[in-house]
Formats: sequence, C-alpha cells, structure tokens
Amino acid sequence: MRQYQGVSNHPPAEVPDTLFADADAESRWRARFTAARVSLPNWARDEPDRNIYISNASGVFEIYAWDRAAGTHRQVTDRPNGTYNGTIAPDGEHIWWFADSDGDEFGSWVSEPFGGGSKAVPAVPGSVRGYPAGLGIGRTTTALGVSNDDGTTVFVARNGEPAAVVYQNEHDGGVAALSRDETLIGIEHSEHGDNRHPALRVLGLDGSTVAEKWDGEGKGLDAVGFSPVEGDQRLLVRHERRGREELLIWDVAADTEVELEIDLPGELAADWYPDGTALVVVHTHEARDSLYRYDLTSGELTKLDTPAGTIISADVRPDGTVEYSWSNAAMPGVVRALSTDGTERVLLEPPGHKAPASVELMDVFVSSEGGQVHALYARPAGSPDGPLPTVFSLHGGPHSQDEDRFSAYRAVWLDAGFAVVHVNYRGSSGYGSAWRDAIEGRPGLTELADVAAVHTWAVEKGLADPAKCVVNGASWGGYLSLLALGTQPLLWAAGVAGVPVADYLAAYEDEMEPLRAFDRALFGGSPDEVGDRYVECSPITYVDRVRAPVLVVAGENDPRCPIRQIENYLARLADRDSPYEVYRYDAGHGSLVVAETIKQTAIEVHFVRRHLGL
Repeated sequence: MRQYQGVSNHPPAEVPDTLFADADAESRWRARFTAARVSLPNWARDEPDRNIYISNASGVFEIYAWDRAAGTHRQVTDRPNGTYNGTIAPDGEHIWWFADSDGDEFGSWVSEPFGGGSKAVPAVPGSVRGYPAGLGIGRTTTALGVSNDDGTTVFVARNGEPAAVVYQNEHDGGVAALSRDETLIGIEHSEHGDNRHPALRVLGLDGSTVAEKWDGEGKGLDAVGFSPVEGDQRLLVRHERRGREELLIWDVAADTEVELEIDLPGELAADWYPDGTALVVVHTHEARDSLYRYDLTSGELTKLDTPAGTIISADVRPDGTVEYSWSNAAMPGVVRALSTDGTERVLLEPPGHKAPASVELMDVFVSSEGGQVHALYARPAGSPDGPLPTVFSLHGGPHSQDEDRFSAYRAVWLDAGFAVVHVNYRGSSGYGSAWRDAIEGRPGLTELADVAAVHTWAVEKGLADPAKCVVNGASWGGYLSLLALGTQPLLWAAGVAGVPVADYLAAYEDEMEPLRAFDRALFGGSPDEVGDRYVECSPITYVDRVRAPVLVVAGENDPRCPIRQIENYLARLADRDSPYEVYRYDAGHGSLVVAETIKQTAIEVHFVRRHLGL
C-alpha cells in the first residue's frame, strides 16, 4: 500500500497495489485502460491522404500523423500531460496543436511540418495567449478566437502577415466557421448576456458585419460550418426553435434560410458531404445514435447501416465513404468506414492488445417531479438476483448525457461487484431544450431530485442495497456528488468527487472567464447579483450535514474547478473531523496519462470498498 505525498495536509488517499486477488481479474480491468485507442481521423481538405488523430498508444493521449498513401504513422506531440487539441492545415503541409501548460488549458496554437523534422513554432504571430475560442484555417487566411479575462478576441492573419484584431467583446464567444473562399468568418457570441444560448454573426475579414442571426431569449444557434464548395456561402446551423436541436441552412449572401424538416424523434447534429449536396446526420435518441444521409435537393433521408450504440463523431471522405467512431457499453470503441456500396471495414487498428469486453446497459424511465427521467444501468455479469452495492455515476457537463458507450471506468466497478446506474437528470442534453434548461436558477438541487427518484426506483426494484449506495462523478458530476452528500445524507454510504465545484462562490472567483459567463447564464446573474442562489446551490453550504466518507480527487492546474475552492471545502470537513481522503495530481481538469487514470480509478474503487467493508 502506498499513500500519495502532496502539498496538502489533508488525509491522503490510499493507493492500492492491486484491486483483485485474482490475477486474471486484475489484468482484465487494467487492460481496458491500457488498450490503445484512436479518435476519428481528421484529414487535410485539399490533401485527404494526410490525416491526424489522437491516440493513447504511447501511454499518454497525443496527436499522431497518418499518411494514408504511404501507410505511415508518426507521433507528433510528446508532452508529460498529453495533448488533445489539434487540427491539420487544408494543404496538409502543417499540423496545428494547442500548447498549454500541464493541463491548464491556457496557451497558444503552434504548428509544425506534417512530416516532422523541425520544432513547432507559433502558428499565428501577433495573437495573444489565452483559452482556445475557435479556429478556422484556410489556404491563406486564418481566423483565431482567444478567450481570457478581457472576454473574447478574434484575430485574422492573412498571407503570413501578423494577425490583426477584427472583433473584441467582453462577453463569451468564438470563431465557429471560415468560408471556403476565405472571405467570411462565422462567430458565435453572447453579447445578449447568455452564452448557453448563443447568437450568430458573420464578419468580413476586416471585422465588418455581413449578417446576423439571433432567435431570441432562451434559443441558441450553433454554426456547424460553411459549405465545402468554393463560392457557396451557405452556413449549416443547429437551432432549437421547436424545443430540440434541429438543422437549418442559412444562405448568408442572400440572407435567407431553409429549415430542414427531418421527422425523427430526439435531437440532430450534422455536417456536409464534400460536394455540398447532402448532409451526414447524427440522430440521438434515448442515449443511442444512428447515422443518415440527407439529400438537400430532394429532402430524401436515407438511414445508414451502423450498429446500435454511440457514434462519437462522423465525417465523409471525398469518395462518399462515411467514417465514424463507434462503441457501445459492451464493446470497445472502433473507427469504422462505410463505403457507398454498403460494405464496411475497420478503418484504423491501433497497435497492441484489445480492450476486454464488458456488459450491456439496460434502460429505465422513472417518474420524477420534472417528468420522466431516463436512466441506464448494468449489473455484473453472472451476479445473483437481489440487491447489490450500487454506484450512481453522475455525468459531467451539466449539458451532456450518459450514453450507450464503452467505459473502462464503468467496467471496473462492475468487475468489483457493484451495479452501476447512470442518470440523465434534468440539465442533460439529448432530451430537448426544456429538459436541458430546467436547472436554470436552481442548478444542482434540481438534478439531485431526479437522482433521488432513480435511487428510490433502484432500491424498490431490488437492484440497489440501500445501505451500500455510492454517489460518484467528476466535474459537474463531482459537484453533484458533494452536493448530494450534504443534501441527501441518508441516501449515501460513500461519495467520490473528481475535480468538483465544492465552494461555488470561490469557484466563480477563480475559474476561467467562459465558465463565469456560463454560471451567470445558469444562475441568472453573478454572485454580486444573485448571491443567495449560489449559496443555496453550493456544496460547502451543506458540509456540516455530510455523514458518509468522502474521497476528493483534484487537479493542481484545473482552470474549471480550481483548487482553492476545493481546499475551502476540505478545511470544513477537517474542522468536523469527518472521514475523508484527498488525492491531488499535477494536471488540470482530468488526466490524459493512462497510468494516472489507472491510479485514480484504483484509489476510488479501493476507497469505496474499504469504507463499505467489501
């Protein structure tokens, strides 16, 4: 047994050498994390044989270059805490990646040759460091968004000259699209004061306004991208005019639009086919995805043959082949290619061993005060009938959702004998605008009412042992976990909170500006304006009611859930002599290092089993 030795004076978390006495079981759970994974390749628009992707093949998530014609792969980045934000120039000559410091997300874009051979250099001289706020790269023009405490700044660089500022505003926003002919820049902005429901503006390269679109209060617009055809200034946009995410085509030159009537339940996302005549549509409904081709001339919608599960991303090659990244709860992720003749193959096989499979998720719909809550749950393979120790694993976001996708993290809890429950509480995406926005003005407490309803269902149905229920999550899920331990102390036998909001007033002071803007939109104002709401919804308000043992995992360089506000919460636990442990690591809002992820997972499972007497 080892203990983490950090700068904190709080009780350090125990780091177990193993989780399972059985060697095969120990090997299996670790193999799910160490198995190499790859993202969907992103190719150069004008040289589609030149690609980049992200992989953990080295043990750290980094950017790789893939020359399809030559069949060669090259690791591009090699940084201690990994790299996940990258793209490739249209001509395929240079790879761009975002250089931050130890996961703090603050930095600048750099570029290097596709084939390597020289160090990365600043990609946009004349710009400033900050948080990334969108990027559009053309042949001769680059549009770059930067966010910092001053708000949002958009730079334009042309023909290798230093960048010039074409837009600056105190509100959150960013670059969303650059037209194919490199004359127009689409930006999303929140000058109306609500970055959760952005408006659109199209700028000329000199910063002049060409066109505007805003659907009014509580209705956001997201720019997906301009048509890939030269001279075609149509912009694909997602809207929510009918209470769910749908699609429209905005002809910016004519300032006209066409709403696409696609008769499918759930929500829609899309991107262009290379010739601009069709869209590849990702349909999300009840935590599962399917793919379609939508013909923009005829309106014909054709379902593509993809397996049930979650489609993480999809794109269309110049020859019409649809490439997509897919997994489901039982089967690890894979990148597939679906040809126009209907044949399919695995596109990109990472090196090394394959991740062992897990078990399928089951669906349940539970009545709560706000409507029907969709939850997903799983029991360990071969487990006996009757109630089990149960982990309620709460997703982050909050505007995200748990889906039917593979999770090595879920699988290790199942291996350890726990049932696992995911709750797509109010605030989750994928279930319409009203469901997503129902937490406005009272975040945290609203979601936990739905979690409590699912907890009641799980106990009454004999799935969950009421004396051994654990609340667990990271980011917003970590926030909810701490809040649940204080506001629902009788429901939980233990809690695990990764990179959480713990003291909302202090978090607001220290977090990155885009998140302060998000919080103002979510709460209806800043702490100076609606301070009572922040206090009501803050875990530290209820810390004296916490009964269960608590494990907190925190990143030293986290700009989203900063360390000071977590220390404030831990100090209050220490004053009460409550059972708690802490693990701090030297990175930001999560880790891209496989060994670190394995370590944190082992700490969490070991902590819970120890305190539940398992």
